[in-house]
Amino acid sequence: MKNPLDKLPGEQRDSLRKASHPEWTEPMLARLTHDHFSDPEWLFERKLDGERVLVFRDGDRVRLLSRNRKELSETYPEIAEAIAAQSADDFVVDGEVVAFDGKVTSFSRLQGRMQTKDAEEARNSGIAVYYYVFDIIHFGGRRLDKLPLRQRKSVLRKALDFSRRVRFTAHRNERGEALLKDACARGWEGLIAKLADSTYTHGRSSDWLKFKCTAGQELVIGGYTAPKGEREGFGALLLGYYEDDELRYAGRVGTGFDDELLRSLKKKMDRRSRKSSPFDDEVKAGGDSVTWVTPELVAEIGFTEWTSDGRLRHPRFLGLRRDKSARSVVREEPGAR
Repeated sequence: MKNPLDKLPGEQRDSLRKASHPEWTEPMLARLTHDHFSDPEWLFERKLDGERVLVFRDGDRVRLLSRNRKELSETYPEIAEAIAAQSADDFVVDGEVVAFDGKVTSFSRLQGRMQTKDAEEARNSGIAVYYYVFDIIHFGGRRLDKLPLRQRKSVLRKALDFSRRVRFTAHRNERGEALLKDACARGWEGLIAKLADSTYTHGRSSDWLKFKCTAGQELVIGGYTAPKGEREGFGALLLGYYEDDELRYAGRVGTGFDDELLRSLKKKMDRRSRKSSPFDDEVKAGGDSVTWVTPELVAEIGFTEWTSDGRLRHPRFLGLRRDKSARSVVREEPGAR
């Protein structure tokens, strides 16, 4: 394979720093905005509803790591094999593992794989997964994070052999508002807007922005109510987020669960039960019996909006996240560019 770095402009190629293969690198994270725009200096990618995964290939060694450094090769063995089959053998790429429900990526469907740590069980799950790669950080003994995004994507397209399991994340230019309208009509989660000449920042940056079709974010589970009638497991989850090291109550969610999930999630919560409330706000249970939970589990929640008193309106449970620590969960506030 020809070295994709050879196609870079001479000045950019010569500026690349030599670097040994990294054990870890912090991913770049996008900020939420409601300031949707069109701009020729920005490109727009489909926002995928999956699990963020950094892939490290160092010779025969392949590692799939979540954003909080959990090893995922046994969860997604088909993707690990596809990476091991690449002709290039020294790279770090960034992307999203997804499962589809029809033509739409589904975090809820991916849950059947995310909770699996056995490769054979993962293969037999009946849930096909794919790795959509959207950035490259290291290649051939060189750091690429200081290259402009357009050049990184150009290198990425040539660096990997894209196949059924490993896919290149396409982008479109300039027409952000029209593209978002089309994305929402297709049932997508939204778009990621990226400044075309931006470097790869290790952390959250306004050079990457989230355009969402619907509201949603991660929230911490701090307790649950008792089930009523014939329902098993629990009634509703009590949710919160951190603000200045204090756990703020955000409301409860009681939809989005099937019977198996009600049972399995209750077992996880019961292992973390505690006598006192973890919330720094008063939680009014309305007469319901509440079991408090040590705030370690993170849930992905969809909802329509925040109310004026800081509660979720029409929330629904989408799944558990294992790629984010509870302490890092804050209320996402939209901001302009």
